Amino acid sequence: MGGFFGATSNRDVVLDVFFGVDYHSHLGTRRGGMAAVNEEKGFQRDIHNIENSPFRTKFAGITDEMHGNACIGCISDSDPQPILIRSNLGVYAITTIGCINNADELINEFLSLNGGHFTTMTSGKINSTELVAALINQKDNFVDGIRFAQEKIDGSLSILILLEDGSIIAARDKVGRLPILIGKDTDGRCVSFESFAFEKLDYIFEKELGPAEIVRIYPDRVHTLAEPQKKLKICAFLWSYYGYPTARYEGVGVEAMRTKNGAVMAREDKANGLCEGIDYVSGVPDSGTPHAIGYANESGIPFARPFIKYTPTWPRSFMPTNQSERNKVAKMKMIPVHDLIQNKSLLFVDDSIVRGTQMRETIDFLYTHGAKEVHMRSACPPIMYGCKYLNFSRNTSDDDLIARRVIHDLEGPEGDKYIDEYCDASTERGKKLREIICKELKLTTLGYQSIAGLIEAIGLPEECVCTYCWNGKG
Repeated sequence: MGGFFGATSNRDVVLDVFFGVDYHSHLGTRRGGMAAVNEEKGFQRDIHNIENSPFRTKFAGITDEMHGNACIGCISDSDPQPILIRSNLGVYAITTIGCINNADELINEFLSLNGGHFTTMTSGKINSTELVAALINQKDNFVDGIRFAQEKIDGSLSILILLEDGSIIAARDKVGRLPILIGKDTDGRCVSFESFAFEKLDYIFEKELGPAEIVRIYPDRVHTLAEPQKKLKICAFLWSYYGYPTARYEGVGVEAMRTKNGAVMAREDKANGLCEGIDYVSGVPDSGTPHAIGYANESGIPFARPFIKYTPTWPRSFMPTNQSERNKVAKMKMIPVHDLIQNKSLLFVDDSIVRGTQMRETIDFLYTHGAKEVHMRSACPPIMYGCKYLNFSRNTSDDDLIARRVIHDLEGPEGDKYIDEYCDASTERGKKLREIICKELKLTTLGYQSIAGLIEAIGLPEECVCTYCWNGKG
């Protein structure tokens, strides 16, 4: 996916943007980049590969070489960016977040109509942000160009554009699947995906852009170029997993939501008599932990950490891209606390169950170290679809998802007609799905949060939240 941060001010803001971008490192693993502008040097840009070394390390000392009272930067899970563009709209730097499902179609259409060209990367692929710029440049102003690009793209698109005069254009995707927030201090303004990134830099919150809203940000003001639209479909998985615990989206704090989410699951388990005989509740570290704390508080079962992840050499953001290597690293990171595992009945809460591969390793690890029972709760419903809006899941086929594979094993493609039933634990199909996955993973019991329970924990109206990966309703 990725994240971005930008600032425009009456002072040099390159250091602010360095720290602001670094606070988005949990959102991407491939590239980091920054672009600044000032009157003396004009545009400056730096991009590094961050697959094996963090953004902070690669960009250390950036203030020795880059200066500007306006700057944007990004963590990218895909292509190198920001990129610099010279076009009919002028010279500008641009960075994007989102997913373009119809990139090949748009590229072919552009080449056939305009007779132009693209710079290809080493793989022969087109940089997706360059494609976005090509779409924007087909219009005679940025607002029309951004609107045109967002309408043409199948997927989602949020944008930051740094202009020669030091102002920044920010455009949230057309239904607000991801956030864009603006902060201010005495010298200027900043724009960010994660709210805490600017709070740590002593900016105070000014506003959150609405769906499809486009603004131009100056040091002393924010000028609205396109009013926000009413339809909101912010991604629910931000709260469940991807968002940083200290972040807030649409006024809802991530850590608070996760704690409440665990409490909602415990409330349902208590009502169904499923909390008896368990010694400890624990989160699968680290993202399952706040959900588990909420579960423990509501259920009255003690919270404990039967194993700890060793992260100094392998933080989450720098896992290998090869799946077999990822599984090996995941296993090597788990350090047992024997006194809390041996002969204990343990209930774990994880943020989600996607393929089930790493969960099998975790469960085998616990039984190997003497666990009597292992119960598992997923903090979100069964994942039925790979995300087509934000590239959250890495699967190449929906059959890579354990829930969807089990459905196809049971009923073949015909089972796709009954996704809603399989998602619902109260139906016969829903019970069968959970029974099979529970047996396959060698669990004592297995439960998933319901869509209704997840929406309750978030606290927004259901129609404002994207639940595509669970029920296909985006």
